[in-house]
Order: sequence, then C-alpha cells, then structure tokens
Amino acid sequence: MKKINALGLCCPQPLILTKKEIENSTEKEFLVMVDNETAVQNLEKFAKSSNLLFNFEKKSDKEFDVFITKTKDYSLSNPKDFCDVIDNSNVVLSISKNFMGDGSEELGKILIKGFIYTVSEYENLPKTIIFFNSGVKLTTEGSECIDDLKKLQAKGVKIVSCGTCLDYYGLKEKLLVGEVTNMYTIYETLYKSSKVISI
Repeated sequence: MKKINALGLCCPQPLILTKKEIENSTEKEFLVMVDNETAVQNLEKFAKSSNLLFNFEKKSDKEFDVFITKTKDYSLSNPKDFCDVIDNSNVVLSISKNFMGDGSEELGKILIKGFIYTVSEYENLPKTIIFFNSGVKLTTEGSECIDDLKKLQAKGVKIVSCGTCLDYYGLKEKLLVGEVTNMYTIYETLYKSSKVISI
C-alpha cells in the first residue's frame, strides 16, 4: 500500500498529490493521510468520480486515514473540480485612513508606511488599491509612501483615489501617484473583486 502524506495541505493539494501518486505508481492501494473532514469529503468525491474504491478511518479530530483502491476501469478526474479553490486573481486593497489601526495616530502612520512597503515587496500583489477618506493623503504631496506606491504601480497595480475625498482635503491638485476615481467605480471595483482587504 502506497502512503501519501497530505497532512497540513489545503485543497486542492491533497487531491493533486493523490492523483499524481495514482498515475505514477504501480501500487493498487493507497493510504492518504489528511487532517480535516473537508479533505476527506473532497477525496471521496474525487474517488467516486474517478471510479476508484473509497473508505476512510477517523483517528482523531485532526487525523484521518483515507483508503483509495484502483479498479480495472478507473479514469482520474480533475482534482480542481472537487473543491473550492480560492481565487486571488482580483484582490482589492481598500485603505480608508492615512494611518493604520486604532489608538496612537502617530504609531499608526509608522505602521501604514511599513505596511505599504511590505505590500510593494510581496510576491503576490493586489490588482487594485483604493484610497478614500483620509487614506487619500497617502497618494498625495507630503506622503512618505509615494515611492512604494509608484513601485506598485510600475508592477501593474492600479492605484485609485476618491475624487470627493481629494476635494474635501484640498488635495486634488497634489495627487502624485495613481488616478482620481468616483464612488460608482469604487463600488464596481469592490463588487467585482475576488477578495477585499480593508485597512
């Protein structure tokens, strides 16, 4: 029996790993070790769709042994058809203040600068960053985040600032990065996003 260690793996990784092992192994029986019931359920759907024999044993709340056996006429399905894969292709970062968190505003300004720098250096980038209310102060003259925001823009991240907010703070003529937007476009961008991270 071939053992497959899928402990700590999120969907669809246990399924992809299992399919790969079944495809490349001459073994007939497989033991897949997972740590959550969702993985068990997804493996069951995959097995049944692929005409594989399925059984499992619950050893504890965080330990499950899944038994999969080849049949004569099995045909492996696509693992991604059997679990919800998180779509991070259209992440929107929404920033409503020129400081981060509650409490000390002085500390918050240090934190937001560090946060935006971190985003600019991170491998997975948001598709759009929306600035509104006092957040627009980060895209305008006097902001210590301009260089990092320009770096993000150069990497393809769309930077937009609320026009009403820029007008309120008298900053429309001092915008240094990105473009001016309106509430309709802000709502449309948020609505169409795959995930919104609000700061």
